[in-house]
Amino acid sequence: MASKPRVGVYPGTFDPITVGHLDVIARSALHLVDRLIVAVANNAGKDPMFNVDERVELVKAGLEALPGEAKATIEVRPFGNLLMHFVGDVGASVIVRGLRAVSDFEYEFQMAAMNRRLNSEVETVFLMALDRNQFISSRFVKEIALLGGDVEQFLPPRVHDHLKRKLGRD
Repeated sequence: MASKPRVGVYPGTFDPITVGHLDVIARSALHLVDRLIVAVANNAGKDPMFNVDERVELVKAGLEALPGEAKATIEVRPFGNLLMHFVGDVGASVIVRGLRAVSDFEYEFQMAAMNRRLNSEVETVFLMALDRNQFISSRFVKEIALLGGDVEQFLPPRVHDHLKRKLGRD
């Protein structure tokens, strides 16, 4: 009897998706789960630069930079409800979260504990960012880009191109 595929969800705003996000996605898809759903939050409260449909498309564009074996196991979907409801709807048993620094840990720890109370069948797995990605955040990338700085090294190529167009810097 074949075992049930292990489904994971990697939630985030991804405004925009960075090479740090892609690293977490690739490692999750290749090593932790059989199928990974990148869940793009429709979180207007964070005042995103890109709307949810644009962010879904940017995540899909960013995934082109991943190795072929990882891409086959990844799906990108928007969500606007409670994460634990979304996780249940897609049949996931794992939530993947990336950690860049100790400062991320307290918030993520509290969120994981709350999610565990909401559904004890779902585990949260934390992946440490690689050294070269620990300082990268979507917020910093946007700030640097808005002030005219070069952010090409922090973004997948098609995402970088889209950001330049969004800022009128074709």
